[in-house]
Amino acid sequence: MGASLPYDVAIVGAGPAGGAAAFHLARLGRRVLLLEREPAGRSKPCGGGMAASVQRWFPFDLTPAVDQVIRQVRFTWCLEDPVTAELPGDSPFWIVRRSVLDAFLAQQAEAAGAERRFGASVGAIERRDQGWQLALEGGERLEARAVVVADGSGSRFAAPLGLGPARPRFAATVSLEVEAAVAEPDTARFEFGLVHHGFCWSFPRRGGYSIGVGTFIGRQEADSEAVLASLLPALGLPADAGERRHGALRVWDGHHPLHAEGIVAVGDAASLCDPFLAEGLRPSLLSGTEAASALDRWLDGERDALAHYTARMRTEWGDSMAWGKRIAQVFYRVPRVGYQLGVKRPTAPQRIAQILSGEMGYGDIAQRVIKRLLFQRG
Repeated sequence: MGASLPYDVAIVGAGPAGGAAAFHLARLGRRVLLLEREPAGRSKPCGGGMAASVQRWFPFDLTPAVDQVIRQVRFTWCLEDPVTAELPGDSPFWIVRRSVLDAFLAQQAEAAGAERRFGASVGAIERRDQGWQLALEGGERLEARAVVVADGSGSRFAAPLGLGPARPRFAATVSLEVEAAVAEPDTARFEFGLVHHGFCWSFPRRGGYSIGVGTFIGRQEADSEAVLASLLPALGLPADAGERRHGALRVWDGHHPLHAEGIVAVGDAASLCDPFLAEGLRPSLLSGTEAASALDRWLDGERDALAHYTARMRTEWGDSMAWGKRIAQVFYRVPRVGYQLGVKRPTAPQRIAQILSGEMGYGDIAQRVIKRLLFQRG
């Protein structure tokens, strides 16, 4: 291929997936351009929870980007009937702020040799004989041998370029950050009874909480104000605390190709978010890491390397998410039964904790859980 093009890889989007891909490719000696349409440091709606096991994918310490270490998870039904599970490991679950994590990864990528540009909005991506051309909205045109589509849940490019599902499935979310004293800084909370077909989360961070409401079946958004009017006072907060930020989270919905000739999709743009517990940071970092490895081999002439990326993401993430989707479909349709037969069982909280920490996948528990929910709910 034409090595004369100015960049080996252009990455559209400097979130966790794009930043991870940029770092690993630059570390491998590739000429990398990392493009982000938003200004540097902009905050983004995200619960910010991720398994500490993601550290194994990076040669540098991630803890400077970590706001809080979570050691236990508490589940409730309508703010009552609590179940608490200790998370396995020394520091199994981290809370981060997206603005901090994204900037940290981009800095690591730049230190490894990547070029990064903020406020650079890509208007079009087109295939050219030697690679790809990216047209910026200001009129500038850039060329690269390969492209990483990492522009998040609202991706404008993944489906038109044949990456991921043609019709993505979305969960409706409302998120907010609240500055406050935190009573239990090492405890993440999941509340299942207040939201129809979904749940609330409350993650402690330095100086406050990351709080969210998500609806995972259908397209109708939860009555978030009514939900928050109950949830926030239960945390000792005013019912109107925090700025509401509405979003649409692109969740996993089946196995789909994540590659084409010289191009891959990663992170939320690839519809990798967990359809049951809404975990998105771990698959973003995983996909960015795997995509970088595959692109490095593809640039060296290994023609099926990008197909291996799609296959790798299927085995390492998608197969578990297929089971997670089935659990979600049963659980969220009859959530009260799901809470009693799923979460309240003696071993269930620990299993969920192991999934959150990355020690276990949904496939390890799914068949037993689904049978229990389908056949014992009467």
